[in-house]
Amino acid sequence: MSRTLKIYVALLALLFIGIIAIEFSTPPPVNWQKTYNETQKTPYGTFIFYEELTNIFPESKVQDIKVTPYQYFDDYYTWEDSTYLTTGTYMVIDEYPNIDTSSAQELLDFASHGNNIFISSNNFPDRLLDSLGFDTKNEYSFKGKAEFTFTNPAFERDSISVEKGLNNIYFSKIDTLNTTVLGHQKFNDSTYTNFIEVTWGSGYFYLHVQPVAFTNYHLLKKDNSKYAAGVLSYLNDDTIYFDSRNKSVKELGSSPLRFIFSQPALRWAWYLALITTLLFMIFNAKRRQRIVLVKEPVKNTTVAFTKTIGNLYYETKDHDNLIEKKITYFLEYIRRVYYLDTQILDDKFVKNLALKSGKDKVDIKKLINQIVYLKAKRDCNEANLLQLNNAIEDFYTT
Repeated sequence: MSRTLKIYVALLALLFIGIIAIEFSTPPPVNWQKTYNETQKTPYGTFIFYEELTNIFPESKVQDIKVTPYQYFDDYYTWEDSTYLTTGTYMVIDEYPNIDTSSAQELLDFASHGNNIFISSNNFPDRLLDSLGFDTKNEYSFKGKAEFTFTNPAFERDSISVEKGLNNIYFSKIDTLNTTVLGHQKFNDSTYTNFIEVTWGSGYFYLHVQPVAFTNYHLLKKDNSKYAAGVLSYLNDDTIYFDSRNKSVKELGSSPLRFIFSQPALRWAWYLALITTLLFMIFNAKRRQRIVLVKEPVKNTTVAFTKTIGNLYYETKDHDNLIEKKITYFLEYIRRVYYLDTQILDDKFVKNLALKSGKDKVDIKKLINQIVYLKAKRDCNEANLLQLNNAIEDFYTT
């Protein structure tokens, strides 16, 4: 193993160790998403509520429903005598529960046989809205404090104030013949109905529009748990069929790597394995690449050629020819760079050249006078050539 490859391996190992150290030392961010998941301890999960159900209903069994209500309760329905083989309370707490039309009808049938349905949600199926004769309205997104109260004087002390995660949704229409108002919510100076009981056959629907009241965040604040206990006190002490957020279909998922991605440690191990494989392929391809022949770059002979020509002129002592070429090249430079006419080298030309070049007018005047003088002179000597060359070079560099 070459020294360079050893350095790469060492740097890669340090990178892995650094990523692992950062991952384990960084606290996970708080998830404020409203999941209403009974297995999550996030602020808007329902872990505490789910765990306390057995304490609130000590004589009841809590049964998770991980399929749709229709799939679950239809198996308990007997067509011979049109009855259910089980009794109890169906319960769901979710902003937008997944209750389709078939499931809504199944809940109506289940309640008509003397069972209870408890739904705390911001959205109810149309089948329930039509059958139970109620409607909801959400006027605006509310920011501030709301007070939840009960109509029953016995629960007067169970009122609470809620400040976070609220929606200004309320029951805007109810069937007064079959509906009993059980609770209200007060936003600023407006009071609305947020908890009702609807008679259906031999059973009841208990409908609530603020599911945030049953989340971990609010149950742990002050004594807010008394409100949740007050709401649940209307339910019978019988089997509770808790509609789980963790449906069987969701647990199965669709990705073959679903379990790896669900665990942070395994997820990072998978990413590191992919990075390592990619780096191995890069370095391995580099090592196996064919040797590239080294070709010498083409030499620039321009400088050497220029020196040769210069020496040739210098040896011949043809100073007049050199001075003429020097002046010609310099005037061509003036025309190309400054766009000036060089046929007449008078004071106007000197002034224009000084303005465009930004150089000292006195120095330009001396240079132009020298050029005019040498153009008219014959039999120039070496001193004239050197003096002209120095003056032109000063113009280029100054």
